[in-house]
Amino acid sequence: MAFNSVIFLFLFFPVFLGFYFLSGKKPQNLVLLLFSILFYTWGDKMLILLFLASAAMNYFGAKYIRNINAISGLIAMLAFNIVLLGFFKYYNFGVGSYNDLLCLLNIKGFHIHPLSNLVLPLGISFYTFRAISYIVDVYKKKTEPSDNLLDFMTWISMFPLISAGPIVRYSDIHSQLKTKNISVSRFVEGIGRFITGLAKKVLIAGTFSSVSSCVFSVPVAEISTLSAWVGIIAFTFEIYFDFSGYSDMAIGIGKMIGFDFMENFNYPYISRNIREFWRRWHISLSQWLRDYLFLPISFSLSRKLKNETYLKIRTDRILYLVATLITFLICGLWHGAAWTFVAWGLYFSIFLILEQFFLGRFLKKLWTPLQHFYTLLIVTCSFVIFKSDSLADAAHYFGRMFSFTSGDPAVNSYIRFFTLTGETIVVSVFAVLFSTPAVHNSWSFIKKISVSRPVAAYLLKSLVIITLGILFIISITYMASNTYNPFIYARF
Repeated sequence: MAFNSVIFLFLFFPVFLGFYFLSGKKPQNLVLLLFSILFYTWGDKMLILLFLASAAMNYFGAKYIRNINAISGLIAMLAFNIVLLGFFKYYNFGVGSYNDLLCLLNIKGFHIHPLSNLVLPLGISFYTFRAISYIVDVYKKKTEPSDNLLDFMTWISMFPLISAGPIVRYSDIHSQLKTKNISVSRFVEGIGRFITGLAKKVLIAGTFSSVSSCVFSVPVAEISTLSAWVGIIAFTFEIYFDFSGYSDMAIGIGKMIGFDFMENFNYPYISRNIREFWRRWHISLSQWLRDYLFLPISFSLSRKLKNETYLKIRTDRILYLVATLITFLICGLWHGAAWTFVAWGLYFSIFLILEQFFLGRFLKKLWTPLQHFYTLLIVTCSFVIFKSDSLADAAHYFGRMFSFTSGDPAVNSYIRFFTLTGETIVVSVFAVLFSTPAVHNSWSFIKKISVSRPVAAYLLKSLVIITLGILFIISITYMASNTYNPFIYARF
């Protein structure tokens, strides 16, 4: 059940809000837990039992870490979470890769059959990372283990976060589970944030999804260089507004029910380098990777390489290189069980390493627009790998992007007819504007100067309500007229 579905908007969510606010303060966590279970069950049926068992294991495992044996408990719980994620998400990928290797080596008789009925549990990548952060934080005594199973289960299963994050840590939300900040103003603010996210998903991401799907559905050999660039630029906008739209909707739901979830995006397409891009893109994942992979790997290696150098290269550079490669290898795999995602992660690690070693100093000397162009070019090209079904497909697409050919005239005429519409052009203008803080800054300025002018403040609030109402109606209209379009990151 997606946030941009009629069932969620007009059945599940209104009923949930009714029970949530009519139940009183004490039962609210129980109501949230029960509806989160219903939300999960809607998509995965019996896999809810696996999810609940996993959550219970992490709850009691944290208590074992704190009260009985820290190191054995940490190892056991990390192994449990990693094996659980690894089996459901990577078993068939590993088996397929193993069988491909045997075929390549012409070895027969040792093939393993994949599990055709293996289903990927909803949001397993997100709640597994949340669980690992909790276990590690308890081990490091950065947070106390939860003393309330209901609160813990509510946090790990929250339906606004289950499908695609953000990856909210227990240490950031445990106090909110006890005392919620509920008010009419926050509820109204949450509605506005939710509608904004819905419009970003349905109107902007949906429009660009049609464009990118049109281009990528055509054989690469038949499209022109221009069409190839149109397709991947459309996908670059699509994935940003799709995922940031989901995050806005999740944050909006949180505000409506008394929670503050962390921001997950901060205008990543205005970045001047790849390092900055990853500080602005999927912030909760970037911070998780930094705190639970990059820094521990760097610390572990530093102890082994202490007072040593290899090939006259400074030790800190070795640390950064190895830690970055491992971190983004795992980052790529986390996004999907395919070699394209592995390559996508390693692709970014290469540019991060180059920027750390010498490219960063060179970029700082460039004209600012060139820094932005460099970042956008690298990021856009990365999504060719992300979007492609195989590395061979990605290579062919890159070849078309940089070959400057006209392709099949009939095919490209169809693509132009389908993509260069008035609607697409208007949406593209809004996409560019909302990819920068220009609109937000202008809005903040208008609000600031209207505070001391009651009439202006009233007119401004009226304008906001009317605008949000129009956006909601248009979004619903698009949902009714178009085919179902799930969130991209929900499959991870």
